Amino acid sequence: MTTSHDIVLRGGRVIDPETGLDAVGDVAVSGERIAYIGNGAAPAAVDLDVAGLVVTAGFVDLHSHTTGVAGNRLRALDGVTTALELEAGFTPVSMAYQYWAAEGLPINYGFAASWAHARMEAVGGVGLQSRVENFWANIAAPAFQRPASPAELTAITSTLAAELADGALGIGVLMGYAPRTDPQEYLQVASLVAEAGVPTFTHARDLADFVPATLIDGAEEIVRAAGETGAHMHYCHINSTSLRHIDRVHDLVSRAQAAGSRVSTEAYPYGSGMTGIGAAFLAPERLHERGLVPSDLTYAPTGEQVANADRLRELRDTDPGGLAIIRHLDESDPGDRAVLLRALTFPDAVVASDAMPLTWPTGSPAEPGWPLPPGAVTHPRTAGTFARSLRVLASDGDGDVGAGGPLGLTETLRRCSLLPAQLLGNRVPAMRHKGRMQPGCDADIVVFDPATVRDQATYAQSTRPSAGIRHVLVNGTFVVRDAAIVPDALPGQPIRATPR
Repeated sequence: MTTSHDIVLRGGRVIDPETGLDAVGDVAVSGERIAYIGNGAAPAAVDLDVAGLVVTAGFVDLHSHTTGVAGNRLRALDGVTTALELEAGFTPVSMAYQYWAAEGLPINYGFAASWAHARMEAVGGVGLQSRVENFWANIAAPAFQRPASPAELTAITSTLAAELADGALGIGVLMGYAPRTDPQEYLQVASLVAEAGVPTFTHARDLADFVPATLIDGAEEIVRAAGETGAHMHYCHINSTSLRHIDRVHDLVSRAQAAGSRVSTEAYPYGSGMTGIGAAFLAPERLHERGLVPSDLTYAPTGEQVANADRLRELRDTDPGGLAIIRHLDESDPGDRAVLLRALTFPDAVVASDAMPLTWPTGSPAEPGWPLPPGAVTHPRTAGTFARSLRVLASDGDGDVGAGGPLGLTETLRRCSLLPAQLLGNRVPAMRHKGRMQPGCDADIVVFDPATVRDQATYAQSTRPSAGIRHVLVNGTFVVRDAAIVPDALPGQPIRATPR
């Protein structure tokens, strides 16, 4: 039999939030692109009946710290086809791109330049060589956190400018980890991205609600930079840095947007965060600022709930980069769930996971295969953010996804795929073909069952893959087929900006 296409997904519910398409039809794939959407697609080498399933653009995650093949297979099983490291970033980005191009990944990847890396080198004297392990190990270093001298600031901005010229997707700014940084330094970084036409991706400095003596309120700093420099300022995980002050922060962002500033936000659907236990805001004497006590922290390498301030100090001294889960909001409390929902449903808020690396308490395997070796620990958002968002935002909690919910299915998909692609599309040509179900666009596609799609990862079993994700294609290649990983599929491609 003569075939016209490589793959046809036949008879599914095809949804494209950009054009408003929501109809039963066929999707044909030829090579790396969508070739046809409609009825009666010509035969294909691979012809799959997907009746009753949703066929839509693969999810684009702007905030992923998961590295390696194993972790990104978990992401694919959650419908993610592009995962970008934009909040922390890497410097030099060329080294990160070269490394992962040689290794191969199942999904698309890309990096912002890292303000924190550049600062660690210029201010703290730490050479990182783009290694995330070195970054986490030095997040508590006093030298990294002190104010920069004029010469050091010049070195930081020079490094970041060179990274933007080398195709970095923006600049990631972990301001919350170095809260004594002069606010003028942040404005200079914002001026760099304004000139380059790409965003900053900021973990905000402390809110004045938490730390009245902060140099500048973290939310005000972001919107001020957008207004004064014209830069696009992306507010990372606004849920976990604003907590129960989300309404004040939203009001500030809304007023800035109404005044013409470009400020975008993201959120993930969990009440707990995760970061290195040496982070500045997790110092024992500072936990009260966010209403925390040591037992609100779980140290991932051992699974222990931190017993007291002395144990917390010990862990921060011996393993500052060791990951810890932080119980900010109580997901079982209706009031806290409402806070989280407001972050997720804020106008044009992007769904982004803040996916974390995998940790093995007994030591990481040299090359974890698939299925994952037992014992791996991460935050459940790594494996379940997008399936959970579908349940939270596009269902009534009991019925099928698409049968109600605060946002409805099309709008939820828009926030998982189209909006993040559009956010980068100005200077990143590859993103203009992602997040969309249209002929000529990249064949990054997720097929899921609206009746069964749901997150399965929990805080106790954090690497359980999502259910209901039936097929995932990346650049026209199956990485998930019949709800199982395709072991040899590594079709992920690099995403880079075009320098001005």
